[in-house]
Amino acid sequence: MRIRRLLGLALATATLAGASAVGAAAAQAATYPAISGEQCTAQGGTVNQGGPYRGPTCTFPDGHSESIG
Repeated sequence: MRIRRLLGLALATATLAGASAVGAAAAQAATYPAISGEQCTAQGGTVNQGGPYRGPTCTFPDGHSESIG
């Protein structure tokens, strides 16, 4: 009986870990793709130079920003 409980707990833990991994992958896929600096300015955006811990970004007139790759 105790082994059955342990196996059930292990299965539940593995299921939750798998669900969170799928959620993280879906969130990553939903982000904007990186664009170039030339594409940014051609679309009316402003190139912002990054800092020591952040890369350059493009801020568009509608307010959203994307990473420059």
